[in-house]
Amino acid sequence: MIRCLVVDDERLALEVMENYIEKIPFLRLVQLCSSPMQALQVLSRTPVDLLLLDIEMPELTGLQFLRTLKDPPFVILTTAYQEFALEGFAVNAIDYLLKPIPFERFLTAIHKVQQRMAIPAKEVPLPPAPKVAALESIFIRSESRTVRIDLADILFAESRKDYVLIHTQEKKWVTQLTLSRLEEKLPPGHFVRIHRSFIVAIHKIDSIDQNRVEIGGKHIPIGDFYRENLMKRIG
Repeated sequence: MIRCLVVDDERLALEVMENYIEKIPFLRLVQLCSSPMQALQVLSRTPVDLLLLDIEMPELTGLQFLRTLKDPPFVILTTAYQEFALEGFAVNAIDYLLKPIPFERFLTAIHKVQQRMAIPAKEVPLPPAPKVAALESIFIRSESRTVRIDLADILFAESRKDYVLIHTQEKKWVTQLTLSRLEEKLPPGHFVRIHRSFIVAIHKIDSIDQNRVEIGGKHIPIGDFYRENLMKRIG
């Protein structure tokens, strides 16, 4: 999982980056920051692997901010101005994305980060076996109250435009959590994201074909970016 921090003073640009990150299963958004000073606070307390950094910002430019960091993470620069490209590569940026950024171009840059972060197979430790009873329930905010949901009851979670629906065996819960935030709360040994809009309980899967998963009589699509990870998770 690549932990990403996005820094841009334009709200629309932040939303575009958030949307792109959610589409890629091995990316996790740490935070959206509207200024370098806000990003500095995040970096001081949270591990970050990748900085998606706008160049033109008031008070402190992205390049100026980058030069203040002693041990910066990997950096992808974003800007609306092509003339900064040479200076961007001078600070060892992995890539330089010109706004408006197509998703295909963003994905190419992310693959470069993947290659830089690659670890030889012999150095990768085997993951520990998941502990089924390590976490039995989660708390979520639903409407005006905080409710507890037993993990054993969850079938799948579905992202809608402004909210997430958690489907259990008895009912559906509506929460303002994003799907990415919910994914962080769920134990990865028992839940897997199969689409930008769906997380499913692995032990509730009835069947899988090429394009969808069946759970409790419901058919859920499998996204192209998520299929390989799903098949690995079910062995």
